[in-house]
Amino acid sequence: MPRKRPPEEHENLERWLVSYADFITLLFAFFVVMYAISSINEGKYRVLSDSLVQAFREAPTSASLVEMRGRQPQVLDGSGRPIGRAQPQTAAAPPEAERMKRVAKDVLEAMAPLIKEGQVRVTQSPRGITVEINASVLFATGEAQLQPGSIETLTAVARVLAQVDNPIQVEGHTDNVPIRSPNYPSNWELSSARAGSVVRLFTEQGVAPSRLVAIGYADNRPIDTNASPEGRARNRRVNILILHERKGEVRELDLTTSSGA
Repeated sequence: MPRKRPPEEHENLERWLVSYADFITLLFAFFVVMYAISSINEGKYRVLSDSLVQAFREAPTSASLVEMRGRQPQVLDGSGRPIGRAQPQTAAAPPEAERMKRVAKDVLEAMAPLIKEGQVRVTQSPRGITVEINASVLFATGEAQLQPGSIETLTAVARVLAQVDNPIQVEGHTDNVPIRSPNYPSNWELSSARAGSVVRLFTEQGVAPSRLVAIGYADNRPIDTNASPEGRARNRRVNILILHERKGEVRELDLTTSSGA
């Protein structure tokens, strides 16, 4: 009589769930323990946060040491400020950009009629304020003596400039048409003399001579083409530059290298 075969045992394919459940349970317990030992003191956290915000908002001055004693901060030697304590706001001087905008506004008002006629342009750049005046408004052809009609306008500009302490650079420019006269052998002399005439009027109206510079560029810095009468008329101009540097300070370029120093 044949023997009966024992019943086959099927492999349990879900045994991994037991190990997985144990792993998840241990991982959960681990994070619970980590959270419990790393509880944050909210009060201390806010104090630290406020201190960092206050420190980075303030403009850096000089290095200072701050010693905290109790609740009252003590400032050690130095010119710094206590951290974590609100400081009283003090009135600060207006920014340089705002001051220059006011100067530009005053110049625009002084030269408003010529600006409307397109004879004057006022622009502002990182270098300062540039007042570009068409030479035909100031001088007769080939001459460097100010015309009577332009003196009143330049006088109004001089009164504005006398109220500030910025250096002022007056530039004379011509077109490329050669000039030969007993007074001006070339455009170099003509452009320099025109710049000098404007500088002389400014000094007579109270602008400190130490703040003024007169420069002649002849026809070497055109802003338009010299191939047309309109372009040449645009190139014949006088520029008044109100520079950003204050108190007439002259900054000499250091051309020496630091190697071997």
